[in-house]
Amino acid sequence: MHKVLDKYGACSGGSRNISGNNKFSLALERTLADSHRKPAALSFTSGYNANDCALMVLGSYLSNCFLFSDASNHSSIIEGIRRSKAKKFVWKHNDLEDLEAKLAAVPEDVPKIICFESIYSMCAERYNAMTFLDEVHAVGLYGPRGAGVAEHLDFEAHQARQHKGTIMDRIDIISGALGKGFGTMGGYIAGPGELVDAVRSLSKGFIFTTSMPPVLTAGARAGIEHQMTHPHDRARLQHRALSLKRELQKHGFPVIPNGSHIVPLLVGDAKSCRLAADMLFGDFGVYVQPINAPSTVVGLERLQISPTGAHTQEHQDWLVQALLSIWGSPRSRTH
Repeated sequence: MHKVLDKYGACSGGSRNISGNNKFSLALERTLADSHRKPAALSFTSGYNANDCALMVLGSYLSNCFLFSDASNHSSIIEGIRRSKAKKFVWKHNDLEDLEAKLAAVPEDVPKIICFESIYSMCAERYNAMTFLDEVHAVGLYGPRGAGVAEHLDFEAHQARQHKGTIMDRIDIISGALGKGFGTMGGYIAGPGELVDAVRSLSKGFIFTTSMPPVLTAGARAGIEHQMTHPHDRARLQHRALSLKRELQKHGFPVIPNGSHIVPLLVGDAKSCRLAADMLFGDFGVYVQPINAPSTVVGLERLQISPTGAHTQEHQDWLVQALLSIWGSPRSRTH
């Protein structure tokens, strides 16, 4: 990144359709497509922008398209669907029966897109629907090459380079972010060349936005390529996350059950959540993200702990002791 910054500067110079297109953006998109085993990819300035722009185009230009959205989908998916003005169904979170009932109500020959953050590929095939998978929180952190949950679910097949017929192969469009597991910033979609070209050609959010500068696209590509060849980073992360969850549960902390690397502690009050996070940082030098509305439902405010593979047992012990101190503090009502 330092070399690219020194040579090309801090700005891309314009949108992708004019002076903002460069070899670094094209190389990044080739790497993204290869990561997800898709024919093409398109990069955006953020993961939000990627979801919003892609779904707006797909819903707008696929004639009589129906969009099916999980009730807990990210705001970017909701906004893209809203702006597309396509007909939509919202199904209960992770309720496959509810999704199937809604899919069955639409004729098979009508275009359908299922938008989700989990795996619904078999249901989609049964009802002749396309799939749009949001892997923003998973890329770089799951799978043998860091391509996300879809890759992770067929771990051994992808390790053996047997990609045909896997869940990731059957997903039509995958969206991701470059600012979480890959350590820079930006977002992208990966999928069939025709669909990617449609978004490239029709999305105003892509066409009229200044593109990411070379320093970021070069850095993102380097991060992706590193994760492709360093699975031990992800193994250390999963070990640390599991260890921390078990330790917190042993002490009676209200860890919200989940199967991811995130360790959420239920607080249930916005003021207390913010105060607890401030105390962790101010008194103990530990940064933990407070999650309050509108990022979560009122009453489910939580501290979102995000361990990494670089955290040690000493770091974990320090965090646990800090939380034990704060949880019982009269200055915080987090208990």
